[in-house]
Amino acid sequence: MLVAASMQPLLAQDYPAKTIRLIVPYPPGGTADMLARTIGQKMADRLGQQVIIDNRPGAGGNIGADLVAKAAPDGYTILMGTVATHAINPNLYANMPFDAAKDFAPVVLVATLPNLLVVNPSVLAKNVKELIALAKSKPGELAFASAGNGTSQHLSGELFKKMTGVDMIHIPYKGSAPAVTDLIGGQVQLMFDNIPSSLPQVRAGKLRALAVTGPRRSPVLPDLPTLSEAGLPGFSITSWFALYAPAGTPAKILLRLNKEADKAIASKELRLQWMDQGIEPAGGTSDQLSEFRRIEAPKWEKIIKESGARVE
Repeated sequence: MLVAASMQPLLAQDYPAKTIRLIVPYPPGGTADMLARTIGQKMADRLGQQVIIDNRPGAGGNIGADLVAKAAPDGYTILMGTVATHAINPNLYANMPFDAAKDFAPVVLVATLPNLLVVNPSVLAKNVKELIALAKSKPGELAFASAGNGTSQHLSGELFKKMTGVDMIHIPYKGSAPAVTDLIGGQVQLMFDNIPSSLPQVRAGKLRALAVTGPRRSPVLPDLPTLSEAGLPGFSITSWFALYAPAGTPAKILLRLNKEADKAIASKELRLQWMDQGIEPAGGTSDQLSEFRRIEAPKWEKIIKESGARVE
């Protein structure tokens, strides 16, 4: 009994003693994946152990998140959680496989960013007003892509439909990368995408950007209006990403993870890299992330009710 009782502090003290698995609940190529790979490498350098990225997409992020929720609480399986897994899905899905508040231990808020309204260059709309007019002239003919049901991209499109009265078809994909590919190819006409996924295509002239969904303009596209400025006052949607561990993870391990992740986020190299992609680095304590999620959940509940979004 004495040996067993002494094991938990010893395990926490020796952490990490092996490879850490960082679950990304979306396919490679999207913003969550990119953030996980960059912060994962920085954390690995600081922790002295490899951090491997394990993509587990499906069900709007619920499959990967559920895997972490049910993993051993030892700090060796952690999650790149998102606004979808921890604020949207609990309000959108009738049956959730996990409790976003109770089944996870918060580590750190990684980053925030607005979505970008982009269209295929063949779409005859140079601004938001023209896009609304075009959609109204062709009810049910325009299709907007998203990274999946329940994502902020999906909800951005649903809120846009609700506020403008347009009729558009939602085409959910398994991640941003395949959605952007089809948008460039013309299989869909528009998308509200995380800035990092579409910004290179905008810069290359393969997509046309019309507006950002956040409360203020993006520093990487300063001439692009917000949707609120473009004629939809009050439209404000921001994506966010955060690290979580399974509930019950020892406090010392959580503190170590938070310390190294926060220092990685604060590094000049990472901050400059992310900011050039339209990402706003966050950081802070695990308690700050817990409070942030507590405030975000009812915001998204309101957006879901206003947009009428639902998952079949």
